[in-house]
Amino acid sequence: MESIDLKVQVVESSFIAPSEPTPSKGLWLSSLDILLVNIGHTPTIYLYSSNDVAAADFFDVGRLKKAMAKALVPFYPLAGRLGNNSDNGRTEISCNGEGALFVVAHADGDLTIDDIKKLKPSPELRRLFIPLIEPSSIIMAIQVVTSLKCGGVVLGTAIHHAAADASSAFHFFQTWSAFCKHGDRAAVAVELPCHDRTLLRARSPPTVHPDALLTLLPRLTLSDPEGSLATEVFTISSDQLASLKHLCGGASTFCAVSALLWQCACVARRLPPDSQVRMLFPADLRRRMRPPLPSHYFGNAVFRLCATGRAGDIGTVALGSVAARIKGAIDRMDDELVRSAIDYYEYETAEVNKRRTPTGTLPQTDLNITSWLGRSQYDADFGWGTPQFMSRADSDRGGFVHLINDEGGGTATGDVRVLVTVGAENIKELGRLLYAKL
Repeated sequence: MESIDLKVQVVESSFIAPSEPTPSKGLWLSSLDILLVNIGHTPTIYLYSSNDVAAADFFDVGRLKKAMAKALVPFYPLAGRLGNNSDNGRTEISCNGEGALFVVAHADGDLTIDDIKKLKPSPELRRLFIPLIEPSSIIMAIQVVTSLKCGGVVLGTAIHHAAADASSAFHFFQTWSAFCKHGDRAAVAVELPCHDRTLLRARSPPTVHPDALLTLLPRLTLSDPEGSLATEVFTISSDQLASLKHLCGGASTFCAVSALLWQCACVARRLPPDSQVRMLFPADLRRRMRPPLPSHYFGNAVFRLCATGRAGDIGTVALGSVAARIKGAIDRMDDELVRSAIDYYEYETAEVNKRRTPTGTLPQTDLNITSWLGRSQYDADFGWGTPQFMSRADSDRGGFVHLINDEGGGTATGDVRVLVTVGAENIKELGRLLYAKL
């Protein structure tokens, strides 16, 4: 693990409650939410530069808090606590208005925003910039780290995955930043979240289509790694991406990049040719249901699909063929598959809380790729410019990959950052193969 020459001192910690009365109730969670209870909080960092900002109130804490209190009115579950229904024990969000954790800290060291950009996700990065969350039932925690040598700010965020998927989390940050930048005028343009999670209630009786388990992933299989894990960040330039997509017959960015990673992983891991391998990926169901979910449904509207094949085939066939295999799994995601997934995972909810926290590593035959491509994470302009950089703070599960657009500071470069955590013995060969094919 890399050592980071920086100390962060907490100077203030408080809870921010909604600025107006909000519903006080237990918010029912769908099976897709409860499936993610034990994953805990998603740690992300946003880096903001003061270079182009003349304002004396750069990341003024009072202004940030006031805006958050306003944003928590429509996003009131984020001010609640994770708990259990008193009648049936089912996990739910207690919407009690206790507030989101808000921490202010000062940095002591010579690191600048540009230095932090170069750091890989790690437990140390998380320790520095993501607030300590106690108790763990807190839904959302924010930490603002100021006093960097360059004058910039690190915004560390953590939202419990049972409360929100990536789309929902980014929707909140858009709203919070809009209230901070525009004040009460932002209320006119705010797109309100939909909190009716019963839209994803299982059917009665639950019915799983016979073909559904060929495409959806029943559950992750995680175990303690046999060796050490390593995290690396690879960058695919816009020119390399254009060539890769052409090589894949005009496939989407996700399918093309995922095909490349899956093929390289199969070769780097030296898997027996007859091994059955799987590429796993969370897929958004909002537009796949009939009728579609509201576009700003707030919660988890994703579940994992998988593409499969023999290691020998995936490692040697044309990349276009691998990309087509991934696209085939996506194309099979229709309303019936979504409903079958919800029904299937409803069976799982009774067992979720008995399992240990899912850290560890996937089998060598599995690779999970999560895409944040095309998301709105770079829209979070609090009034002092868009973030220069956004990333996960930590990646502690082997076999997991995150794809993130590289468009900090309002400049869309078209590059894609690939965050990979795999066995340390495979990481260098994976990187060599990846760039050799680009």
